[in-house]
Amino acid sequence: MSRFWNLSAFALAFGFLVGAATAEERWQTLPEPAAMPAATETGYAKVNGIDMYYATYGAGDPVLLIHGGLGHADIWASQVAELSKTHKVIVADSRGHGRSTRDAQPFGYDLMASDYLALLDYLKIDKTALVGWSDGGIIGIDIAMTHPERLTKLYAQAANVTVDGLDPGVMTNKTFGAYIERSGKDYAKLSKTPGEYEAFVAQISHMWESQPAWTKEQLAKITTPTAIVLGDHDEAITRAHTKYIASAIPGATLVILPNASHFAMLQAPDEYTKSVTDFIDAK
Repeated sequence: MSRFWNLSAFALAFGFLVGAATAEERWQTLPEPAAMPAATETGYAKVNGIDMYYATYGAGDPVLLIHGGLGHADIWASQVAELSKTHKVIVADSRGHGRSTRDAQPFGYDLMASDYLALLDYLKIDKTALVGWSDGGIIGIDIAMTHPERLTKLYAQAANVTVDGLDPGVMTNKTFGAYIERSGKDYAKLSKTPGEYEAFVAQISHMWESQPAWTKEQLAKITTPTAIVLGDHDEAITRAHTKYIASAIPGATLVILPNASHFAMLQAPDEYTKSVTDFIDAK
């Protein structure tokens, strides 16, 4: 997830309302992630002053899955289970998220992209397909602009490239309230600093207030085959902004996922994974 400041107040105002109403449509739901399959390898990589949790699954051409803001790697469980049948799948918790630590360095997408590049170096992976959701998609776009030699394909879902791509209605959205509440509970269970969720949110919010801020000219330099993806009911990123990104990246494919929101990988896991594989495995 990306760029939502005043999250604590938002969660208090709206997070507890979700249970009171029955979601009538799939895109209004927030399913729990499936259980993660058994990993081939797990560990912590020391990158850029932090301990970055990672796990790998399966064998084959690599694909790196990057979660969104406030989340963690386990949100990808359904995708990992399927993709690892034919690929080496890498997941990680971004700095400060989940099981990974953070330090005093200000959050920024360039720094987070550098973390993932260092993780790939640690794992001796020269080049990978990248699937990114929200902040993860932004990190993927960052890598495509700065280190295209490291990517074979980029599948960026619910990303924005300027802060005006955000839908202001997200701040009163019940599904997002539920996600923020769940994220706080997950942080308390997974983090090495379980009592610092509010401090972490405050730190990363400084990034969300002003980043990303990329120009059309910067996007036009991307050469990685790219899919720009959005659920047709995304609560956070506007359809117009998504179309703008796809039009600005040469040769990019625009994918609109039906009956799905910002949380499409949870709401429609089979359809989501098929969309990913159709793109990253296409010759």
